[in-house]
Amino acid sequence: MNTLICTTPGSFEYQVADEPQPAKDTAIIKIKRIGICGTDLHAFRGTQPFFSYPRILGHELSGELVDFDNAPGFEKGEAVTFIPYFNCGTCIACRTGKPNCCAKINVCGVHVDGGMVEYLRVPSYSLVHGNGLNYDELALVEPLAIGAHGIRRANVQPGEFVAVIGAGPIGLGTIEFARIAGGKVIVIDVSNNRLQFCKDKLKIEYAINPLDGDVAAKINEITNGDMASVVIDATGNINAINGGINYLAHGGRYVLIGLQKEAFSFSHPEFHKRESTLMSSRNATRDDFEYVIDCMKKGLVDAKTYITHRTKFENIKAEFEGWLNPANGVIKAMVEVD
Repeated sequence: MNTLICTTPGSFEYQVADEPQPAKDTAIIKIKRIGICGTDLHAFRGTQPFFSYPRILGHELSGELVDFDNAPGFEKGEAVTFIPYFNCGTCIACRTGKPNCCAKINVCGVHVDGGMVEYLRVPSYSLVHGNGLNYDELALVEPLAIGAHGIRRANVQPGEFVAVIGAGPIGLGTIEFARIAGGKVIVIDVSNNRLQFCKDKLKIEYAINPLDGDVAAKINEITNGDMASVVIDATGNINAINGGINYLAHGGRYVLIGLQKEAFSFSHPEFHKRESTLMSSRNATRDDFEYVIDCMKKGLVDAKTYITHRTKFENIKAEFEGWLNPANGVIKAMVEVD
């Protein structure tokens, strides 16, 4: 089968490999769609934490289930996606219902080879039913689930102001599920095109570009002096993370979805006087995947909104670098595999 390997930062190489063979407690998926995510882009740039080369990228995936062992309720030929955070099942996180932050986690396409292949073998326990969604929709469940998980971590309540820093693919999912939860969303991004996308496609009322002035002052005005009850960073940018505390209401929650290699810091007095809650949000759980699928089925999330670019598997190497250029307006690139 054909595979695409990120050999070193900035380099891809197509190679032919053997198809995976059936094994105990595993399933084989014929890949149909590959969504390109921030992790893939960071890995290509050489800025992705917890990463080594060479690596086959890709974990926003959907396909046809062609073989499996020990997957009750599944049928050969059905459309599926899967949870790409392979967990040990025995550590304290797994035992307490948090396999998304397993102590020995292997994330598909990050710690172990991913889905830029024609066939992929995954643990049977990771399979997720398609429930009538098409391959495009199923490939978007994982990134949307990350946003949904962050909103669940933040426990967003109807009517709360929620400031989301970053309107990239993960940020957009976060924004969408904050809106679905009833939050009054304030989007912060340096791209006017992304901000306009949020207004036009996601029906977000408040959008702020930090390049246009004092973000904290604008949030103060929007919230009538309260500031945002929830601030979520979806950028992984160290300056954005360090500055986010200034947007937070007293008694508020600050959630870090974006990942940064460096140490972050902010004023202890500013954090302390608010009696702030600081938390990270890593990956997503099966509950989040199923919630996203349910929202899609109900029409609360329109997958077509996100897909701005398409290509074939054999064209990834030629087109990938262009997806890094903000001028090309990529929200989500979707790869079709024959």
